[in-house]
Amino acid sequence: MAAYPRVSMGRPFQEKYADVYWEEDVDGRVLQAWKEGKTGYPIVDAAMRQCQTQGYMHNRARMIAAMFLTKHLMLDWRLGERHFMQNFIDGDLSSNNGGWQWCASTGTDAQPYFRIFNPYLQSEKADPNGDYIKHFVPELRHLKGKGSALFDPYNNLPEVAFKKLGYPKPMVEHKAARDRAIRRFKNVGEA
Repeated sequence: MAAYPRVSMGRPFQEKYADVYWEEDVDGRVLQAWKEGKTGYPIVDAAMRQCQTQGYMHNRARMIAAMFLTKHLMLDWRLGERHFMQNFIDGDLSSNNGGWQWCASTGTDAQPYFRIFNPYLQSEKADPNGDYIKHFVPELRHLKGKGSALFDPYNNLPEVAFKKLGYPKPMVEHKAARDRAIRRFKNVGEA
């Protein structure tokens, strides 16, 4: 950070991405839903609810939550960076900033912009038995076993069964969100 102090002042390390078009969340509802773990993506919601209750998340959960905010919701990475610093008991400026810029594809060793975590596949890899999700997302605790219904209840349960959960439907559709993020990073400055 000493060599590139701008990154501690809200600037991306890779200046070519300084003008990526981020969504305007005028009333703050989208950001608030992410903060409260009400995105409709169980692994993201479990991570954000752990943040609320414990002030901590494992690194994999941090990456999943951060990439969801920046690539699925297309909200500015600085909003998430600020939230984590305000809520994590292990908040560290350089680690937090580096992690957020990595996930947003704006950092020093950034994830290439076209790599976007699929929350459903991340659930299978990081929480194969669904224990993490079931612990932090009580609405889904009664779903038996592991797999599709737990990782993606909206698309894998009958409509009536899904509604009974009291769990939100996904805020965005994965493929559409992924395509939008790739388009915006490929064409910086364009919506």
